Amino acid sequence: QVQFVESGGGLVQPGGSLRLSCAASGNMFSFYTMGWYRQAPGKQRELVAAISNSNYSTTIAGSVKGRFAISRDNVKNRLYLQMSSLKSEDTAVYYCNAPVFVARGSAYWGQGTQVTVSA
Repeated sequence: QVQFVESGGGLVQPGGSLRLSCAASGNMFSFYTMGWYRQAPGKQRELVAAISNSNYSTTIAGSVKGRFAISRDNVKNRLYLQMSSLKSEDTAVYYCNAPVFVARGSAYWGQGTQVTVSA
């Protein structure tokens, strides 16, 4: 089972930027499409960005399109989320995982990293 450790969150003012990182254990990282998810208080976890394992094509949710960018480093087993022009509604705990695991119901979730956007 691949495990993930997210980092890089914090408190930022509206309009600010943050870069999140996700470290994956094991040697299977490069085989999977990876995604960043977030869960705000009282809401369901949602996928905000995904990146394929082969041609690095990306899919970005409409709510963050133009503000968030996802990237990966298959050598370092790292996933990144560059967030800019942050809004209060981006406040959430952010997680990384492989969508295939999530779809199967077999995803192991890390602790996530808290992003709080507030003046």
